[in-house]
Amino acid sequence: MSVMIVSLIGYLFGCIHGSQVVGKYKKMDIKNTGVKNSGASNTTILLGWKYGILVALIDIFKATLSILLVLYLLESLGITGPTQTLLVYINALFIIVGHNYPVTMNFSGGKGTASLVGVLLAIDWKIALIGIAILLLLTLATDYLVVGVLFMYVSFLVMTYLFFGIEPTIVVVLLSVMSILKHMDNYKRIINKEETRISSMFRKEP
Repeated sequence: MSVMIVSLIGYLFGCIHGSQVVGKYKKMDIKNTGVKNSGASNTTILLGWKYGILVALIDIFKATLSILLVLYLLESLGITGPTQTLLVYINALFIIVGHNYPVTMNFSGGKGTASLVGVLLAIDWKIALIGIAILLLLTLATDYLVVGVLFMYVSFLVMTYLFFGIEPTIVVVLLSVMSILKHMDNYKRIINKEETRISSMFRKEP
C-alpha cells in the first residue's frame, strides 16, 4: 500500500508542468513549438531565459515538494531507515514518470531534467551539490545541456550506491535508462551537428 501511495503522489506532482503554466500565460503551445519539448530548455529557446528559469523552478520544486510530503507521511507512519529511503526513491521515479508522461498532456511531456534536480535537493544535499556541479560544469564545457544531464545521472547513480545501497540504485538505473531514451534525439543531433548549443539559448531575447 505504501508503494502505491508514494507512486501516486509522485505521478500527480510530476504532472504539474511549468511549461503549461507559462504556455497558457503566453498563449503558446511550448510542447509543439521549437524543438518540440515541454521543458525549460525549449522554453528558453522560444521565450528567453527569464521564462526558461520560471519553468525550471516550477519543475524543480514540484519534485522537492513531493518528496518532502512523502517524507512527512512516512515519518508520521513510523516508516524510517532503508524502507523509507526506498519509498522516497520510488516517489522520485514516479515524479519523473509523471513529468515525462503526464495525463494532462496526453502522456507526452518533458524529459525530467529539472525535476531530477528537485529530487536531488530533497534526497541529500551532498548528492545534490555534486550532481548539480557536474551538470553545470559538463554543460558549460561542452556547450550541450544533454551532456551535462547524462553525467548528472551517472553521479546520481554512483552516489546513491555509495550512500544507500543496491535497491535505491536499481531505481536510479531505471531513471537513467528513461532519460537516455528521452534524450536519444538530442544525441543524434549532436552527432549531426544540429543540436542547439546552450550559449545560443541565452542569446535569445526575452
